[in-house]
Amino acid sequence: MKLNYKAVTKDGKTQRGIIDAKDVNEAATYLRSKELLPIQIEAQDKFGKYLPFRKKVKNKDVVLFTRQLASTITAGITLSKSLDILKEQASSPPMVDVINALISDIQEGSSFSKAIEKHPSVFSPIYISIVKAGESSGLLDKVLLRLADNLEKQQKLRSTIKSALMYPAVVVTMMIVVVFIMMIFVMPQLAGLYKNLNVPLPLPTRIVIGFSNFVKTFWPIIFLVVGGLIYAFRRWRKTPDGRLATDHFTLRFPIFGKLIKQSILAEFSRTLGLLVGTGTSVVSSLLQTAEVANNKVYENSIKDIAKRVEKGVGIGDSMSVYPIFPQLLIQLTKIGEETGKLDETLLKASEYFENEVSQLVKTLTTAMEPFIMIVLGIGVAFLIISVITPIYSLVSSIQ
Repeated sequence: MKLNYKAVTKDGKTQRGIIDAKDVNEAATYLRSKELLPIQIEAQDKFGKYLPFRKKVKNKDVVLFTRQLASTITAGITLSKSLDILKEQASSPPMVDVINALISDIQEGSSFSKAIEKHPSVFSPIYISIVKAGESSGLLDKVLLRLADNLEKQQKLRSTIKSALMYPAVVVTMMIVVVFIMMIFVMPQLAGLYKNLNVPLPLPTRIVIGFSNFVKTFWPIIFLVVGGLIYAFRRWRKTPDGRLATDHFTLRFPIFGKLIKQSILAEFSRTLGLLVGTGTSVVSSLLQTAEVANNKVYENSIKDIAKRVEKGVGIGDSMSVYPIFPQLLIQLTKIGEETGKLDETLLKASEYFENEVSQLVKTLTTAMEPFIMIVLGIGVAFLIISVITPIYSLVSSIQ
């Protein structure tokens, strides 16, 4: 069983980590054998992983860890000493726990790749595969530097896309919340006022009051239906057919579909180039890249390309069968195969697609702001007309 421990070293420093042991006594005995004084040993929370607020290692922590580890190893510091240094510098408690576990495994004679394999939620299969390639070639420092560059570009790309989607998502969410508040609390009061005053109601006002009465009466049912539809959709999305259908739809969605497609191509080119550059076989690199495509359409296509390559067909020729791969990428891949510099051409392709994503995000952000303002303006104008018109009619009749 896995146990969390807190112990004190001979120097009086506190050390935390995770240890595999049959029970607490065995764990305590092991820690004492390592000249550590156990302070606290407890079983990991089996239900903690289901809690949304459970602390976990963030992507930025892994990126920083990889960059710092690459720098220390390049400087000639041993792996074990490098991890000790990183442990002292780490500001994230979950990351400190992971580093402590890595140090413990390496001190027991485990390789670095075997040690990080025990933390699949922190280190991806691609990460582990690249580290293995670096260990076998004796170029772990150079591989870690390339891996750090890759992770930083990956994080930058995701941050760029999130920033583009955040603004419209927040505005739409707030608009829905405001409309519901208006319909449930404000409009019923105004409807009662209009009824008492016998004010003739124009069509926009009747529409808003009717919708308000519907929402106020059936809001529990509305929430249940919406919740049920979301739950059913998520269940269906997890099925092979559902995943394929929704991924097809996202790629064809106006504007956002192109953004998603370009980001997938950037990830594909960069990851494949990195794996091939570390000496991993092309077929294995393609299969591993397919697993991180995060889109079933591309995943199936890349796996089929791997099968074609295994039969002797070139990567570029195999890619040309699928229209989801642009001609630029296909031609660069063919050039890379012919010159023996496939990894370099793929990394250049990834830079091109990353620039395309950045440009798309700028265009999208610029175009979205006036569009959202127009939609909000129309919605607000409709509500104001619905509320003000009866009052204006009443004032006119009094005069």
